[in-house]
Amino acid sequence: MAGSGLPQLLAISDLHVVHAENKAIVERLRPERDGDWLVVAGDVGEFASDIEWALGLLSRRFAKVIWAPGNHELWTPREDPVQLRGDERYRHLVELCRGLGVVTPEDPYPVWDPQGGDPVLIAPLFLLYDYSFRPPGTYTKEQALARAHEVGVVCTDEILLHPDPYPTRDAWCRARLALTERRLTTERNGLPTVLVNHFPLVREPTRILRYPEFAQWCGTEATADWHTRFDARVAVYGHLHIPRTTWYDGVRFEEVSVGYPREWRRRATPPGRLRRILPAAAGHPA
Repeated sequence: MAGSGLPQLLAISDLHVVHAENKAIVERLRPERDGDWLVVAGDVGEFASDIEWALGLLSRRFAKVIWAPGNHELWTPREDPVQLRGDERYRHLVELCRGLGVVTPEDPYPVWDPQGGDPVLIAPLFLLYDYSFRPPGTYTKEQALARAHEVGVVCTDEILLHPDPYPTRDAWCRARLALTERRLTTERNGLPTVLVNHFPLVREPTRILRYPEFAQWCGTEATADWHTRFDARVAVYGHLHIPRTTWYDGVRFEEVSVGYPREWRRRATPPGRLRRILPAAAGHPA
């Protein structure tokens, strides 16, 4: 049972419920206080039925669930009865979420204001990546991809994430950037934001990746100033499977992923702990 106190904005990502151990983690997730909202920053799963199960369960428990897609939701595995590709698959998941009462990047951005006087716009984003986080010594997408193939570090997106009807994934990314930038510019109305994107908005979090070649599938240089430009209180992301808190230009960045069982088993902290985004913890400016 949820406790009393002011509601919280909580976050988690990279649930990967295809793994039985991760599915059990999702089954244990509960709000901590009455009225808690939950941000789910992508990679719930690869199969439409798993995504529906997980988000449906969470939407019944939390006062509001806000979802931003990851790359895994956009895969089209041969085993999934839903064989939609690219933008058509994304739109299918948006309608699935709407049926569950889950907020998507295509819906009006909700305003978080539990105390009635300090409103914050919660903006779930769908931006993808454009291969601009290139490994050292490469200067084009073609060079970056060639390096990845040389060292054997190639994201499965290259096989399962189809950009239809766009010619490439980076073309789809450019379209999403233009659309989202317009929305944030016109709909923010001066409010500070919590920006929720599966991929980090800045390049810096990828610097610690074991394989720098993988960074090209982790975001875009085009969002490098969005956390300051759109007055972010917090930027929430996942994808890297390196949960931590960092700061850039005075803005708190929260990586909130669970990751794969082989990863979280090595950590000292138990998996599936919800990260509090707002109100800020003691010592963190709001």
